[in-house]
Amino acid sequence: MKKLLLGATFAALSFPALADTFTTIENQPLSELWVNPGFYSHHFQRDKGFDDTNPGWGAEYRFSTVASATAGRFHNSDRRMSNYAGVYYQPWAIGPVRLGAVFGGFNGYPKMRDGGWFLAAIPVISMEYQRVGVNFAIVPTYKERLHGAISVQLKFKLL
Repeated sequence: MKKLLLGATFAALSFPALADTFTTIENQPLSELWVNPGFYSHHFQRDKGFDDTNPGWGAEYRFSTVASATAGRFHNSDRRMSNYAGVYYQPWAIGPVRLGAVFGGFNGYPKMRDGGWFLAAIPVISMEYQRVGVNFAIVPTYKERLHGAISVQLKFKLL
């Protein structure tokens, strides 16, 4: 109980400092190309035997300071190949951390539309420094069809 109280006190005291760093990113044109080698996913249902390593390839073209187009292919948690295409929209920041979501289409999950394409919106937190970045996605569990996880995607800037 003491740890909970201490944590709550710390959070309450640090909230004003956090509020000062929260900003809305101004939408400006940009042209950057990032590539990635897939994902690592830490699944919430650890007892189900999902594959946490999700290698593949992907690209992200940042066409503005708040949005980018993305597409790729990876070995999913059901040990099948998946494709994705979508748009990141991240209009907020806390310091160097971007906040938003990726909206897109995915396929390859056998229990979701028999492996066919489906739409999803996934919360995303991103950080970038010079030519290296990372996306953290919070993938929700959807019935017994999709498996919730925190996914980490390293990315490298080419242009």
